[in-house]
Amino acid sequence: MTRIKAISRTKTAKTRQLQFVWRHKIMDANGQTTDGKSVEVIDAGLYNYQGNAPDFFNAKLRIDSTLWVGNVSVLENASDWYLYGMDKDKSYDNVVLAVVGNADTDIINSKGDYISVMPMELPQKVTKRYLMLASDQGQAVCHQNVKENITRLTLRSWLSAIQTERLEWQTEEIRRRAKEFRGWDAAYFVTIARTFGMGVNGDLMERWAKSIPMLAIEQRADDLFQLEALFLGQAGLLELDTIPEQFQHDALNEGYFAKLRNEYLYLAHKYSLLPLDGKQWKPMGKGCNRYPHPAFSFLANMYYQRKTSLQSMLACETAKEVTSLLNVSATPYWQTRSHFGAMSKTCAKQLSTARLNLIAINAVVPMLFAYGREMSKEVYCDRAFDLIEQCKAESNAITKHWEQYGIKNETAGDSQALIQQQREYCDKRRCLRCRFGYEFLRGRTKIEGYRNIAIEPDLFAELY
Repeated sequence: MTRIKAISRTKTAKTRQLQFVWRHKIMDANGQTTDGKSVEVIDAGLYNYQGNAPDFFNAKLRIDSTLWVGNVSVLENASDWYLYGMDKDKSYDNVVLAVVGNADTDIINSKGDYISVMPMELPQKVTKRYLMLASDQGQAVCHQNVKENITRLTLRSWLSAIQTERLEWQTEEIRRRAKEFRGWDAAYFVTIARTFGMGVNGDLMERWAKSIPMLAIEQRADDLFQLEALFLGQAGLLELDTIPEQFQHDALNEGYFAKLRNEYLYLAHKYSLLPLDGKQWKPMGKGCNRYPHPAFSFLANMYYQRKTSLQSMLACETAKEVTSLLNVSATPYWQTRSHFGAMSKTCAKQLSTARLNLIAINAVVPMLFAYGREMSKEVYCDRAFDLIEQCKAESNAITKHWEQYGIKNETAGDSQALIQQQREYCDKRRCLRCRFGYEFLRGRTKIEGYRNIAIEPDLFAELY
């Protein structure tokens, strides 16, 4: 077992809290080393997220009358220094101060020099609020605090930061697709396809796209019927047992299902294709939107009409131009059917405004940002931010949750930020990395209204 792995696994809740208190300088009083020297924290230093080196880099400290610039390690016990071999690791030789919860020994580095040790107690208010966040009602308490005590400036600043964070995450996903599918046009097509999965089928949509050689799509790009047969067949939706029993008779009598299937069998043989299991697709939405079949009709039309061209998208400067570019109609058969053999008068004949908005938010904007980053063209990154502010905000369970806590969802930028907040911070309980969590833990607001929350020692989870 390596020393780094050992340290990583022993960052307990108390260690995290000590690091949090040091990082934000919310200790109750100035510190003092074990040998009686006063410690003034001028700059707590840059936090090291990796955990394989001192916890804080380039801290500025005044110890007695001497100004020190160096690294700081934060430990639950001073003896942990030896337990994890830091005394033999030269990367810790520039540590000028060890902040510890329990000063149970002196600390010496690999050169034999003594390092100043400063005991630090956790402020009672931080411990109490930390435990409160770890309780079952922790999110509700924190979110109520956002509603009642977070200033608009703090709110807008944090939402802007995590909106950018979400775009950075999407950028990495798109880069991965560009590498995997060997081209940015292909990555763009896959990214658009994912949006038609409506979340529940997003990963399956990407698997579907990966299963079709782009050469096969390109060679059939001028034949809409062949594209639709290729897309539906590769999704596994041209097997009779994927059609609900009540629709099978009509589907066979209509003949369109059989024509598509025969065409796909020819293409599958030509390109050595193995279709996905069509029974894997999960229901989406209501009515005609429940089934995935029309989505492949729209995708076939988009590719056939060159709507998925990256260069065409890059030429769009407004959200209106983007939606105009992407708007397509379904093929005639799917304008009156939600499934093979299932007639319906409510089927969407063309992409809805809501669907176009989602494609713009979840495919066009991140693609612009990723491409701009990759090609070092800031004009596309700036345009991505402009477009997302022009798009209508999403309405889903996450945004509705935050609305009840007074967080207005004004633009798509807001809704994307709130999705990032909920999924990457609240759901994963990364409270110590969250601005909302920080504002609650620093203890500027009263919490008497939540005194009935059960707080037990075993709730010391790592909210990190």
